[in-house]
Amino acid sequence: MLGEYRISGRRAAEISADVERAVGAGALVPGQLLPPMRELAADLGVNPNTVAAAYRTLRERGVIETAGRKGSRVRPRPASTSRGSIRVDPPPGVRDVSEGNPDPALLPPLHDALAAAALHNAQQPGLYGQDPVDPEFARLARAGLDADGVPAGPVAVTSGSLDAIERVLAAHLRPGDAVAVEDPGWGSLLDLVPALGLRPVPVRLDDDGPLPGDLERALRSGVRAVIVTDRAQNPTGASVSSARAEELRALLAERPEVLLIEDDHGHHIVDLPLHPLAGVTDSWVLVRSTAKAYGPDLRLAVVTGDAQTVDRVTGRQRLGPGWVSRLLQYAVVRLWTSGAVDVSEVARAYGERRDALVQALADRGVDARGRSGMNVWVPVADETGAVARLLQAGWAVAPGARFRLTTPQGVRLTVSALTAADIEAVADAVAAAAGPAPARSYG
Repeated sequence: MLGEYRISGRRAAEISADVERAVGAGALVPGQLLPPMRELAADLGVNPNTVAAAYRTLRERGVIETAGRKGSRVRPRPASTSRGSIRVDPPPGVRDVSEGNPDPALLPPLHDALAAAALHNAQQPGLYGQDPVDPEFARLARAGLDADGVPAGPVAVTSGSLDAIERVLAAHLRPGDAVAVEDPGWGSLLDLVPALGLRPVPVRLDDDGPLPGDLERALRSGVRAVIVTDRAQNPTGASVSSARAEELRALLAERPEVLLIEDDHGHHIVDLPLHPLAGVTDSWVLVRSTAKAYGPDLRLAVVTGDAQTVDRVTGRQRLGPGWVSRLLQYAVVRLWTSGAVDVSEVARAYGERRDALVQALADRGVDARGRSGMNVWVPVADETGAVARLLQAGWAVAPGARFRLTTPQGVRLTVSALTAADIEAVADAVAAAAGPAPARSYG
């Protein structure tokens, strides 16, 4: 059952630690069946309750999973085998439209903002014991949230959206809890959920956001949290419409105990209005990253939510990094107040490229999706074959496996690096590689 590896230990803590070390070292691999508790107890000469306690610890830490009479198995370890490793490294001469990066030409220069932040720091040095959120940053962030109809709540700052989501999930949930996630969805998030020992429950979506029927089923199944992308959903470009938001809020209002997390990473790169879901559950947060509009390396996200959740996040943050650099916060203040990003121009630039690609594919009989943001999702009959054929044609695209749980196969293209002159060529290549068109659906 375990091949050459023999589990050791006399106490529950020793047994669980031994198994976890073996998993980390690769001596026990994902999917490997562990011995029944009584069998392992007899082998180790310990009480079966000791092994039961060890297995319980391993389940809570997300190392193993138990399926009733089918026994306990080592679960996949996304922290060490992330979906980001499912990629194509383009050889010389191949255009890369797989990475999901913004167009550098649409990002603002940072030198003036960083110089202003350094000067501000020279005049008012950042020291221990100060408020972790720059007051002007908090004021401007809250004003933007108010303008978009986001319910009142305190403002915190984290090192990007994923950092915020991880902290919120850890503040509310325990290993084994179920979390409703979009499918297809953001690959890093689909890694994070099981890495925390949580169980992802897929929710399909269309251009208007998560499907109400799927969310209703997830809520009935007992999910403890729901994560929704408001705009520029990765990888499909979905954006929650006003009508869909009303339907989703009605469903969430029936489960006020469920944690709601909204990711508005499309802020300042899309011109579609925000239709927030927040306010119908007791615990909620909305996260806005600066990455797509101002540059991924800023590593800064605005977080607002109910007072208790934000307090838990900032309290735990104080015990770790303490705060996100106030130098960066002040630099972002300067970017905001100087109008460094022309939101309408950025949204227009991405929209023209995205719409042109979707239309060119439609003209070739290929059903693609991309309502907002910088990505286009293309369902394909054979994902591996499509990726290989596109690579041979000179285009590196992202395999859909990076973003899927149960959704049928597809590929993702990022339009950031495309020019108007590229559209016809890439559409020809995708149409040739896509194979027979699947049904018009994400899932």
